[in-house]
Order: sequence, then C-alpha cells, then structure tokens
Amino acid sequence: MTDKSYITGIGGVFFKCPDIDKTRNWYRDMLGFNIDDSYGGTTFEWHDKQKPERVGRTIWSPFKHDTEYFGPGNAEFMINYRVSNLDDLLADLKTKGIEHIGDIEDEEYGRFAWINDPDGRRIELWEPKGEPLREAD
Repeated sequence: MTDKSYITGIGGVFFKCPDIDKTRNWYRDMLGFNIDDSYGGTTFEWHDKQKPERVGRTIWSPFKHDTEYFGPGNAEFMINYRVSNLDDLLADLKTKGIEHIGDIEDEEYGRFAWINDPDGRRIELWEPKGEPLREAD
C-alpha cells in the first residue's frame, strides 16, 4: 500500500454503449442530464470542501461501443481520477514498475496521462489546470 495520496476525486466516468444517441437522450429525458453537444456528455459542478470558492467538475460521458480510447481489451468503462501533481505521481508509479501509456497530453483544462490497473482496465489521470499542486500525504 502506498503512503502517499495523489488522488483528489473522480474526474469523470466514461462508458461504452451500442447506441450513443439513444443513451444520451435517455439520460437527458429521464434523468434531466444537460448534454453538452461539444463533447456529448454532461458536467457536474461542485465546490471544494476546504475552499468553497473553488469549483470542481466531474464529467459523465458515453462513448461509441467501438472506441479505442479505453485502450486494448474489452473494458466497458474507464474512470478518470483527479490528481494533484501528475509528474510526482507518475515518477512514484515508475519506481513501482508502472509506466504511463502514450504521451502526457496538455489541454486547456488540464494535463492527462494513462495507466492500466492489474486487470488491464485503462485509468485516466487528470491534473486540472488552475488548481495548486500539493505534495502527496
């Protein structure tokens, strides 16, 4: 077990579905999800408990059933974890024999890296921009 905690929350839940429009429409019509046409999902906003002025976001998004974004294998979902200090986390994981997959991506809303869990499920690690880095516990 690690003595450090880099994870600050769930950044998103992504899942495959056979009919993406049907799924989006069902969640919109039955549960009131506000589907954003720019990426086909919805964003849940919340406030940080320690700093209520800070708004955080958790993304919900269905993907086409044949997406390759979840990596190889048959995983039906992928969890995105919000992290503090992505570089330190990746360095710590490397010392434990876990390499990140592909290149680190730097987007306007944060930095992303991917690893696989022991069962081969892709995990997305997201360091949101605009949040202070902290040392792991």
